[in-house]
Amino acid sequence: MEFRLVSSYKPTGDQPEAIRQLTKNLKIGAKHQTLLGVTGSGKTFTMSNVIAQTQRPTLVISPNKTLAAQLYQEFKEFFPNSGVHYFVSYYDYYQPEAYIPQTDTYIEKDAKINEVLDRLRHEAVQDVLSRRDVIVVASISCIYSIGSPEEYRRVSLGLKEGQKMTRKELLSALTSLQYQRSDADLKPGTFRVRGEIIDLYLVTGKEILRFEMAGSTIGKITKSYADHEEPGTALSSCTVYPGKFWVAEEERLKVAMANIRLELQERLQELKKQGKLLEAERLEQRTNYDLEMIAESGYCHGIENYSRHLEFRKQGDPPFTLLDYFPASPARLAEAPAKRAGGPKDLLVFLDESHLTLPQLQAMSAQDRMRKESLVEHGFRLPSAIDNRPLRKEEFFARAPQVTYVSATPGAFEKQMSGPFVAEQLIRPTLLLEPVVEIRTTKNQLSDLLKEIQGLAQKKQRTLVVTLTKRLAEDIADHLAKAGVSVQWMHSEVKTLDRPHILESFRRGTYDVLVGINLLREGLDLPEVALVAILDADKEGFLRNETTLIQTMGRAARHQEGRAILYADTITGSMQRALKEISRRRKIQEEYNKEHGGVPQAIVKEIRKWELGTKEKATLAEFAAVQDVQVLQQEMRTAASSLDFERAAEIRDLIKKVKGDTNTGYGKYNIGPEGVAAKRQKEKDKPGKKSRG
Repeated sequence: MEFRLVSSYKPTGDQPEAIRQLTKNLKIGAKHQTLLGVTGSGKTFTMSNVIAQTQRPTLVISPNKTLAAQLYQEFKEFFPNSGVHYFVSYYDYYQPEAYIPQTDTYIEKDAKINEVLDRLRHEAVQDVLSRRDVIVVASISCIYSIGSPEEYRRVSLGLKEGQKMTRKELLSALTSLQYQRSDADLKPGTFRVRGEIIDLYLVTGKEILRFEMAGSTIGKITKSYADHEEPGTALSSCTVYPGKFWVAEEERLKVAMANIRLELQERLQELKKQGKLLEAERLEQRTNYDLEMIAESGYCHGIENYSRHLEFRKQGDPPFTLLDYFPASPARLAEAPAKRAGGPKDLLVFLDESHLTLPQLQAMSAQDRMRKESLVEHGFRLPSAIDNRPLRKEEFFARAPQVTYVSATPGAFEKQMSGPFVAEQLIRPTLLLEPVVEIRTTKNQLSDLLKEIQGLAQKKQRTLVVTLTKRLAEDIADHLAKAGVSVQWMHSEVKTLDRPHILESFRRGTYDVLVGINLLREGLDLPEVALVAILDADKEGFLRNETTLIQTMGRAARHQEGRAILYADTITGSMQRALKEISRRRKIQEEYNKEHGGVPQAIVKEIRKWELGTKEKATLAEFAAVQDVQVLQQEMRTAASSLDFERAAEIRDLIKKVKGDTNTGYGKYNIGPEGVAAKRQKEKDKPGKKSRG
């Protein structure tokens, strides 16, 4: 299939020239190029046009999940008939395994996996393997190991009507793919057996396959969609991909386990020679336990630490990541020899907000290695665990031979690597100018800010307030709320799937003010924002450097009356440089408008519902309610297994109340982000008590 761009917009201003330059650079083989585009200039639309003209699979890497979610929605609108996917870390909470020698403290890995995000990752990988018109919007987690694509294909199960296979063999095959039997509660990643009928809910959460067994053969195969009530469609054949990454064939698994045992014996000898008997005993117990789990179920907690053996990689070889699932390009393989099977890939790579994404890319590998070396040294992991790591910078670029950096403030690295291949996009389709910037003293800044907010609220205009710390963001939100302002804070502790919902509510006017730190800085598309207030603007550092200030002030550039107020007592070098660049851009924009007789107009942009995949045709609040119920159900099962039947009964009754009478499942308790916000406000109103959300 081909990419077909669907949009009522036409490239305007300097967009046509930027699209022409970027496309030409890719076709002549430029390995690095930069799109310098100001906030609100339509960089996503420009990227979409480049994708449509080059017709190549695309990976867009964003610096955080919130921006990735926004890009994902935009690309889905531009390419409704193509495979557009969201690939981010599937953890709602993640505490990596670590050991602190100074205090003899071992921190066990602790994580809460978000099942929706896990399904979306599998859906993305499977589409990358099966079609070319695919766009994956990812966070930096895409450079972490997810297992070999060859093994992922190899263990996949091809089934067809009339195939010789008994019911027992099919059930065994599904179990080996890490699908779990669940006759009572069919959900993604499980299968249900009713006599000779087997229903398989694919891990992507989109489709349910039904197999009707006929003796020792597979009879009829039908496919239905989980979110449709229509009868299933008959299939002559189908392919079932693994329910988890790092799934290996039985024979290869045996070889991998033998190699793990061999490494264990070698490492035990080393530790004993060094007199580290405690470390040796610890390592032997932990590794043997993991091997027993793998032998019994094909999986164990922390199996990724054995990925080098499971994937038959040599020591020091780079891990298999999402980039390895994209197709290899024969032309590029001829240009540069591959370090291993697959080599350079036939894909476009955009590093969105590259001034943030690149430092993450460069830092991940070093940080991961330091943590792993401590675990290995003290007997918590085998040395091969070090090779379960993110890609290094040079390994990433070897797999992404053509990279386009996208930013309003590209850094020195992007400029140096791109050389002459830089396209500027300073003219907004709306012809709006850079915001007017004021510098005000910090004396009585909150009182001054409150007056500004109240005046804007009367005109139904929104305000962003940017602070330096999470605590300060929450405290300022509390202060404004007590003054009668409709306000919400947002920082990194807000769950991934709640963030787009908060932004949607902000745009709709549920809140007049949003208070945050760096999540409110880059890329957020909030055209209702008329004022950005930057507190402590003169605190020189990462959060108040030239790049950060330009990006933050740019949040007001989508409004016709956009302004930025910098609260500061001195003017730092970063402030001077930022103001100079804003002034340069505004002058170019004014000259363009004068030359073309253009009149700036306010941007009108649809407020999107946050949807996840095909099945999840619901708002984020509905997801939150479902997850709340699932947590309660897990607690109920835990209580029952501990023979605490009284507690289990209490939780059962609570689940019934939470489900309530409405279709959303919130009932009178109104569970979900809106309900949580209301509850939080109620708690704040109680004297002497402050809720931290």
